[in-house]
Amino acid sequence: MFLKTFEQFITEGVNDPNILKAVFLAGGPGSGKSYAARNIFGIDSDMSSRTSSLGLKVLNSDDMFEFMLGKHGMTPGDLIKMTPDEFNKYTEGPDSPRGIAKSLTKKQLGLWLTGRLGLIIDGTGKDYDKIAKTKKELEDLGYDTSMVFVNTTLPVAQERNQMRDRTLPADMVEDMWNQVQQNIGRFQSLFKGDMAIVDNSQAGDFSKMHGDKIKTIEKIVKSPVKNPKGKEWIKQQRGRV
Repeated sequence: MFLKTFEQFITEGVNDPNILKAVFLAGGPGSGKSYAARNIFGIDSDMSSRTSSLGLKVLNSDDMFEFMLGKHGMTPGDLIKMTPDEFNKYTEGPDSPRGIAKSLTKKQLGLWLTGRLGLIIDGTGKDYDKIAKTKKELEDLGYDTSMVFVNTTLPVAQERNQMRDRTLPADMVEDMWNQVQQNIGRFQSLFKGDMAIVDNSQAGDFSKMHGDKIKTIEKIVKSPVKNPKGKEWIKQQRGRV
C-alpha cells in the first residue's frame, strides 16, 4: 500500500504546476516577508497553508517552531522575556524546540524534493554560504532557482518587530539586518537576472507599488524549466506514466 502511494506521489509530481522551480524568499525580521509573500505568491498571512496560489510549497520552520513552543506551554511572544541562557535553550541545539522544528521541516522537504515540487524557501538571507549551497543542491536535482529579497530600512524593521507575535530583542534585529544587508550584492551576483528586490519600507497598496516586481516573479516561476537536468527528469517521469 505504501509503495503504491509513494509511486503515485512521484508520478503526480510531474503534473503539478510549476514543478522544478525553487524561489528563495529572503528578508530580516520586520521586513514584512509574510505580507509580501501573500501579495506576490498568494500565501495565507500566517504562512500556514503550505501551498501558494502558484502551486509552490512553502518551506518555513517557524510555524513548526511555534507548535513546538506550544508543547512547552509557551508562545513566540515569550521569547523576548527570556534571559540569554533561556533563549538559547529554546533556540539552539538539535534537541531544542527550534532544532526539532528544523528536523521535521527537513523531512517534509525530502518528500517534496522526491516529486520535484515547486518550492518557496523562506529565510532571513543572513547566511549567504548556506543559501548558495542549497541553491547548488537544488540545481543538481534539476531545479531552476530564483530569489525574492524583501528589504526595509532598519528603523522600519525595528518598528515592525515590536508588532510581531514573535518579537526579537532589538540588538538581535539590528545584527541580523546588518548581516542581510551585506549579502544583497552577493545574492545579486549569485542569482543574476533571477532575483527581484522589493523595498517594503513604505505602507500602501502593495500590488500597485510593486506590480512590476510581481509580474517579473510570476514570469520566472511560470516559465518552462530551463535546467537540462530538470528537463531530463520530466522526460523520464512522463515516460513512466
